[in-house]
Amino acid sequence: MSSITKETKLTIFYILVAFAFSVGVRMIWMYQFADFEEFKYAGELMINTNDGYYYAEGARDILSGISQENSLSPITSAPSKLTAFFAAILPFSFESILLYMPVFLSSLIVIPVILIAKGLKNLEMGFIAALLASMAWSYYNRTMIGYYDTDMLNIVLPMFLLWSIIWAINTNEEKYLLITALDILVYRWWYPQSYSLEFSFFGLILFYTLVFDRKNLYNYKLLAIMMLAMINLDGFARLGAVLAVFYIFKQTKYQKFTYAILALSVVAFFVTGGFHPIWSQLKGYVFQDAIIAGNDGLGLHFFSVMQTVREAGQIPFEVFAQRISGHVITFMVSVLGFLYLVYKHKVMLFSLPLIGLGFLASVGGLRFTIYAVPVLALGGAFFITELTRFITNKQSVKYFAYIMLTVAILYPNYKHIEEYKVPTVFNAEEVKILDNLSKIASREDYVVAWWDYGYPIRYYADVKTLIDGGKHEGSVNFAVSFMLTNPQDVAAKMARLDVEFTEKAFEIQKANEERNESEKIPLSLNIEEMTKKYGFSDANDFLLSLQTDTLEMPKKTRDIYFYLPFRMLEIYPTVTMFSNLNLMNGEKGTPPFYLVSRNFQESQENIYLGSDIAFNKVDKTLTIGAQKIAVRRFVLTYYDNMMQLQKNVHTLNVTAPLSVIYLSAYQTFLVVDEQTYNSLYVQMMVLEECETSLFEKVVMSPHAKVYKLKI
Repeated sequence: MSSITKETKLTIFYILVAFAFSVGVRMIWMYQFADFEEFKYAGELMINTNDGYYYAEGARDILSGISQENSLSPITSAPSKLTAFFAAILPFSFESILLYMPVFLSSLIVIPVILIAKGLKNLEMGFIAALLASMAWSYYNRTMIGYYDTDMLNIVLPMFLLWSIIWAINTNEEKYLLITALDILVYRWWYPQSYSLEFSFFGLILFYTLVFDRKNLYNYKLLAIMMLAMINLDGFARLGAVLAVFYIFKQTKYQKFTYAILALSVVAFFVTGGFHPIWSQLKGYVFQDAIIAGNDGLGLHFFSVMQTVREAGQIPFEVFAQRISGHVITFMVSVLGFLYLVYKHKVMLFSLPLIGLGFLASVGGLRFTIYAVPVLALGGAFFITELTRFITNKQSVKYFAYIMLTVAILYPNYKHIEEYKVPTVFNAEEVKILDNLSKIASREDYVVAWWDYGYPIRYYADVKTLIDGGKHEGSVNFAVSFMLTNPQDVAAKMARLDVEFTEKAFEIQKANEERNESEKIPLSLNIEEMTKKYGFSDANDFLLSLQTDTLEMPKKTRDIYFYLPFRMLEIYPTVTMFSNLNLMNGEKGTPPFYLVSRNFQESQENIYLGSDIAFNKVDKTLTIGAQKIAVRRFVLTYYDNMMQLQKNVHTLNVTAPLSVIYLSAYQTFLVVDEQTYNSLYVQMMVLEECETSLFEKVVMSPHAKVYKLKI
């Protein structure tokens, strides 16, 4: 009994030390930016991930008890509910809770890692692995202080699930049947996209059972209760089924029904559509198409957002290895250690879904590497403990080797953390603009902006948006891209149409919920609805008609504002992709000529802008490669003493294709074609030129411009 007590105490000690270590390394970012007032709001550092503002909005609305209809505020989401709960019971500001939640929740990863090692009778392995897992590149990047998102528990919960599965198989104790099922229920509550990983665990346990332990009735109980926890029903319904089946499994007289319960649970899984979300995720991240054809009546084609998301792109092997283990050598050692760990302990086969999902990064993008971190950390730690055990049996030498080798694998990760100085999503001046807008606009008004800024806009300005970090399919991005990259008159009409058709769609969806299936009104994409309403069968013809005055605009039901940040200058070409295509056949248009140059070099005659482009100051021409091109106009912008934008426009050659704009306040050159020059974004953000019959200036700041639509 005393040895067990000693082991338990040592386990708790290792957990507490590893947890404190994890928290400590996450505080480095705070110390680096503690004096940066431009990163603070309401006296606290702001968060550094866009998606965090989505859950922050939901938590804010839960606490206030106010959430207008069709706002898309996630008041039912787990992160928002948990945040609101912490905000209600803890004596800290709301902003502080958003900032620090990732620090403490993500550090819980050390618990299942150490408990798994405890089950394998190797606590030192667990402690070393916990240290490495808590600070490895990709895990740190997505769980650092301020990275307020679902990732703060997205790896913690499946690691707890892996722990409960391993202990269930090793001990055959009934309590682990319930713990495993509850793990799945909590994981699904926290992260509804957990289907694929849960299903993979189920499949692997089934494989293990059939190959190694097919006569063990306990394994079939485990499979049955897991499947019931996974079926595609409401969480409380699944909880009730789990508790009922757990009660049955505890009764010896009902043991004969185990196989029937398993069969029924599998049927229930497929009948409730349990496999559909898994297939949807595979299509979204693995089978990526650049152009997606819609399912609407016109068969419209749209650009796929997955082609523009960096975290969904393929990555080099070196980056892949570094993100999982911190260094290529550590990664290779960890893989070898993991293979040996599986050889010594077959139950570690159950970690393969996490490894597999992590390795999906080779085709699915860097976001997946995070899943492999804790498992390969166990592999690396096992390599260290086994190598040390092979070298010496002397306890003092052994622990010295542990320390030296552990420091060696942790150091590259520490250097990464020290250098990983990511900024906050918005700076204080940008937030001030949105805070002012919240006092002008009502909660029913819309703000048009690119999807990257949707969540922060909704949080700080308390308004609605057309697109955001979750609602950014090609079909909805099209309209906003069209507005930002077309002339003001056309963009204004599209803005009014898209907002009113969006609200109309909400009304139809709500009404359909109360109608019989035969009475439901079919609803298509906004662009198709517009095309059909105005009597067109070709969406491209409808878009051309926006250039005329023949279309009658829908009745105005709310105000619309345009938020045009300077930071969008870099991504303008990406924004154009979503509307620069033929909607009927998916054919892409010619990309606009667009160059942003900040690291330019100046000589007596030329300004070298990069990309083999130079501007001749003497004859006002551009040299692109070996070609010399006339310039249509040269524009200089600057801010006067009153912080009012001033500009000098010099027309040079009205037939030339390109214009050069020098934004002196930003030390930035722009070289654009005529279509881009006349776009709403360039005219209204870069030049502060707006058609007063269509737009009204609301906020003019070097950081962002806000305009109100008049029609």
